[in-house]
Amino acid sequence: MTTTHGTTYEFRTARPEDTGAIEALDGSFTTSTVFEVAVTDDGFALREVPVDPPLVKVFPEDDADDDGDDPDGEDDADSRTFVAVGADGGLAGFAAVSYSPWNRRLTIEDIEVAPGHRGRGVGRSLMGHAVDFARERGAGHIWLEVTNVNAPAIHAYRRLGFAFCGLDTALYQGTESEGEHALYMSMPCP
Repeated sequence: MTTTHGTTYEFRTARPEDTGAIEALDGSFTTSTVFEVAVTDDGFALREVPVDPPLVKVFPEDDADDDGDDPDGEDDADSRTFVAVGADGGLAGFAAVSYSPWNRRLTIEDIEVAPGHRGRGVGRSLMGHAVDFARERGAGHIWLEVTNVNAPAIHAYRRLGFAFCGLDTALYQGTESEGEHALYMSMPCP
């Protein structure tokens, strides 16, 4: 048990019985700013701009994985899902990660914190568990993808030491997120 900002949480590796709560977690967010992307011949530039009214983003449900992956990461030694469980037994957040030995990269596949638990250090603690796993695996760096409209997450990642390292203007084409851009961020494994 860990106490963060006056609230007690249990941080652990996910168990099969956590799957339903992980899938049901509300990962939506509201933001009054987004990162505008300007693509040039030499690269890209980002500029944080206000949006009025604030943008409310609800992520579409993921299609069921048909690749046989175990959501708690126990079938694959290079994947893990970490959970934060509140004192009431409810899921406060999770982080799903995977390690690629060929380039020594730990990828943050997904990280979400329930709205009532945001701003209490849950995301930072989950990222700490991801970093510990990265160290165990010998990762050289940690990498993630985030939409340009998720300014709250981008600011949190930057506070954790992540920097922008790439852009994909086509990743969300033909999806419910059409018009958004995928930003890639990385940091050396501390």
